[in-house]
Amino acid sequence: MTPPRTDDGHLRIPEDEFEAMLARAAEKGARHALANAGLEGDEAAFDIRDLRVLLDFIRLVRRTAVKTVVHVITTGVMLALLTGVAIKLKVFGSGG
Repeated sequence: MTPPRTDDGHLRIPEDEFEAMLARAAEKGARHALANAGLEGDEAAFDIRDLRVLLDFIRLVRRTAVKTVVHVITTGVMLALLTGVAIKLKVFGSGG
């Protein structure tokens, strides 16, 4: 059976059949993409969950590293200021 065509030669497909065809194609494409990424099979959901946990951990480490750097810089500036004040007030002896 030949599917019906329009006057300009295009195929005519009922909308529900077209949507079902698109859904099948999308699912097949998604499965193919996951297979190419090595995430096919029953363990794929666990792998993706593990990847998300790993990304969350990396974000936590990055935030902690930035906080630590800011803390170290702030402490260094405060120590330099205190040292300058101590030298100015000659707290460490006669100094010359």
